[in-house]
Amino acid sequence: MNSALLAVIPAPSPHDSGVRDIAALSARFAYVTMCLTLVWGVLSATGWIRRVTGHEALRGGHVVLAVFSLATGVVHGLSYLFLDDESFGVLALLIPFAGGGFARHAAGVVGLELFIAVSVTAAVRRGAADPRGQRFHQAGYFAVGLLAIHSWLGASANGNLATVWLGGITVLTPAVVLTVLRVLPPRALVLLGLLEGDTGRAEPVRISVDDKKCHRYAICQAEAPQVFQLQGDGQLRYLRKPGAKQVPLVQAAARACPMRAIRLQGARR
Repeated sequence: MNSALLAVIPAPSPHDSGVRDIAALSARFAYVTMCLTLVWGVLSATGWIRRVTGHEALRGGHVVLAVFSLATGVVHGLSYLFLDDESFGVLALLIPFAGGGFARHAAGVVGLELFIAVSVTAAVRRGAADPRGQRFHQAGYFAVGLLAIHSWLGASANGNLATVWLGGITVLTPAVVLTVLRVLPPRALVLLGLLEGDTGRAEPVRISVDDKKCHRYAICQAEAPQVFQLQGDGQLRYLRKPGAKQVPLVQAAARACPMRAIRLQGARR
């Protein structure tokens, strides 16, 4: 073969090799903690962790994992600004496809920005009576999905797929399974044994809410919107005696309440 036709690819400098190692390590930490953030959030929001461990979940753990995911994700992105042999500007980190980026880069940019927006919204909404914030928080599922796609495509493009695929699937599988279970209707969860179903004749259920414990997060409204309604003035209105069809939703709302302010009489939670 004619040597004149061969392209010479220079080896990366030691500086760039170190930067890429930092980017790869921070990306793997971000991927793991991101999946754990989703898993912890679903388990604590639904109350399922109590069925597994017998204890109430500490919602602070969800926040700690989310903050660590954001920190490592930001480090991963910013590290590319310090490359000497390859131009990677600030716009490429903020705008998808800026400067001719790849689809995997766009997925990472959009996913991280959405993850940041969800986290900031949750922090600002804390203690505020805004049901829309709870609905926007669910966009975190989409953000995690985009970041997972970015991680897998990036590992494939960089030749690291064979190294990380087993660990990646191991961490991603419970996150995907719990996300699917989270969006299933209560009737399907009853069939799966994750919710208590009605046995025989349905007993009447009476709801009471402790105003001193209730922080107006509107999670109960997200679970049972026909029973719980958070008003514009911050007052929570609810049906004290819901219908039999609403009982599974009310039970889910009681489990999801982080302050344990909802009490049910006449039904098992």
